[in-house]
Amino acid sequence: TLSSHAREISHMGAGPLRVHDGRSYVPDYHLSSEHNWEAQPQGADLLLDPTDITSHYPFVTEDVVAALHTRRCGWFSAHQLGMYMLEEALNHGARLIKARVAGVTVRGGRLRAVRIRSSEGDYPVDTDAFVVAAGPYVRDIASMLGVDLPVFNELHVKVGFRDHLGVVPRTAPMMIWSDPVALPWSKDERVELEADSDTRWLLRDFPSGVHFRPEGGADSEVLLMLWTYDVHPVEPVWPPQFDPIYAEVVLRGLSRMIPGLCAYLGRTARPAVDGGYYCKTRENRPLVGPLPVDGTFIIGALSGFGQMASQAAAELLATHVVGDEPPSYASAFHLARYDDPGYQALLDNSDATDGQL
Repeated sequence: TLSSHAREISHMGAGPLRVHDGRSYVPDYHLSSEHNWEAQPQGADLLLDPTDITSHYPFVTEDVVAALHTRRCGWFSAHQLGMYMLEEALNHGARLIKARVAGVTVRGGRLRAVRIRSSEGDYPVDTDAFVVAAGPYVRDIASMLGVDLPVFNELHVKVGFRDHLGVVPRTAPMMIWSDPVALPWSKDERVELEADSDTRWLLRDFPSGVHFRPEGGADSEVLLMLWTYDVHPVEPVWPPQFDPIYAEVVLRGLSRMIPGLCAYLGRTARPAVDGGYYCKTRENRPLVGPLPVDGTFIIGALSGFGQMASQAAAELLATHVVGDEPPSYASAFHLARYDDPGYQALLDNSDATDGQL
């Protein structure tokens, strides 16, 4: 349940849990500020009074029975972070080459060169250090080294939707619906969907996890909406191909939490659909460290928490590349962990969604 999960996470060090149930006194619950996150309380607030929830979030369905507000959470722009890091690297002497890895040269069990392919043709780059950081393609690149990485890919998609009716306030936090959802269809629509085996799946219950957040400032109308209801492993292709009905499925699913969005059903402008691949290990723990071929390294499979963990993972990787003494926890992210029979036994109870957003 929401309560037991919240208590478990609190006991693991996420901060205090304040339960607002109307039966015992706790400090008054208040909404988060758009800024000054340092002044926000730590931990989380568990709201168990539906009237209290809808008074603070009137756009949420009156069917809601509980809400967990995790504090000191937020978001930032991955694009801006990436551009800042690229600019800093170039300012410090890095050179950006737009090319593909075409092969590697290994002699005596050690990396000697990486062959790259660009518009100017194929040519080798002599090097004694090569980091595989190819996102959904890390397995393809590692295979050039004769290394089989235990990773797979899922396609995750997002919708940029214009809420021109102002159903959701721009100050709303990111919100995730934690119950399964049956999509709302009219009687005629249900009959039509049931009659076709290709669309019958739209009548089944969908998993929990549909979520959204406002995107942009106060003048924006955009909501980012996401729902990974289909997580079967796929091979990455570029550009990614998206289900043409995905945006409508997400909108209908989100209307379970926010009934006002039903005003858009059947009468929305074409939304922007984008996304990419989550590269994951079976237990959703990243791979950061050396590979079996001397001079080669891996950083990947950070899916579901990649932006948040990227800087710490890169710092860990750097200790391996430059030959510094790695921290005590480094082995937890090493590819060699899969050679440990004890770790292999733990995988039977692992979950590829652990830690995932």
